[in-house]
Amino acid sequence: MNDYHEQLANYLLSKNSHLSAARARTWVELLWEDFETTYAKAGRKYRGHEMAHKVVRSWIDHYGSRLHEFAAINPKYAHMLNDDHDLMH
Repeated sequence: MNDYHEQLANYLLSKNSHLSAARARTWVELLWEDFETTYAKAGRKYRGHEMAHKVVRSWIDHYGSRLHEFAAINPKYAHMLNDDHDLMH
């Protein structure tokens, strides 16, 4: 699964230069977890890491370039961009 997260974090970085590598990885993990949790709550049978990868990649395609904007206006996620010590890629 780490390979999937790493691939997706790199993909997110290619879409959004406002995120550090650490923040991109955190976002991927949060999106992945959100998908799996929502899928389970809906009573769906888990279809594996490939399905989660496909869905998270789709979300990155649609929202990745603006993800930092979402975090900036939502206090629950504001901490995602509030670490000046992160290294930019």
